[in-house]
Amino acid sequence: MAARHLHPGSRRRKQALQLGALAALLLGLPGCQSIEVTSTNVAEIRVIEASPDPNVPGLDFYLNNTALAYNVGYSTISSYIPVVPGAYTVTADGDKTTTPLVSATATLTNGNSYSAIVGNQLANLSETILQDQTQPAPSGEISVRFVDQASKVGAVDVYLIPTGSTLITTLPFLTDVTFTENTGYLNIPANTYTIAIVPTGTVPLATTLTLYTGSQVTYAGGAVRTVILVDQQITTVPGLQVIVAKDVN
Repeated sequence: MAARHLHPGSRRRKQALQLGALAALLLGLPGCQSIEVTSTNVAEIRVIEASPDPNVPGLDFYLNNTALAYNVGYSTISSYIPVVPGAYTVTADGDKTTTPLVSATATLTNGNSYSAIVGNQLANLSETILQDQTQPAPSGEISVRFVDQASKVGAVDVYLIPTGSTLITTLPFLTDVTFTENTGYLNIPANTYTIAIVPTGTVPLATTLTLYTGSQVTYAGGAVRTVILVDQQITTVPGLQVIVAKDVN
């Protein structure tokens, strides 16, 4: 995701140099990382490509006319990028084009972190800018929020199944989560959990087929996560995938 391509004659690509070597270095780091904002005159933003549509090209992201990241592909989460606080438009162009596909506006304020999430199918591509939690969860707990970008499966119930338990023996963590919903951050005890998702109102049985069941993941106390629900890329029956962003480790 480092800045690699220059579009001849593109004023916006030339203005990418405004971020300088710092942005290039940050974008070269693996995804799902965070840097700590310590200055009172710095905000930070990351971009997340959550559209499962295979027809969506790699995306070039701009903050106003300044480049943030190039050729961002599906399920990619950039590192946080420091920026000067202010009012901005975050635009996503098709890679190697100057044609905006989607944009959103937000005011990025001192000391805060943000995620620009592009989701939905190409014909209805959408962008949402969310403020992220920057403080660790309380001692012995984790903070997690769910963002529903799945347009095909309808309302869902979300289960966080602790280690040693099953879907049948676990109460739903969230019910009736709908498309475009942001649940906000919720605190739960640190533990090893499996995320399972079923249509809203499902009474789990031994034969229940979930829309999504993840692997067991151990979350240390203080961790903060954003879980993005998206439609499966290739399927004949509606199903789900999830993209998990590490807000705080």
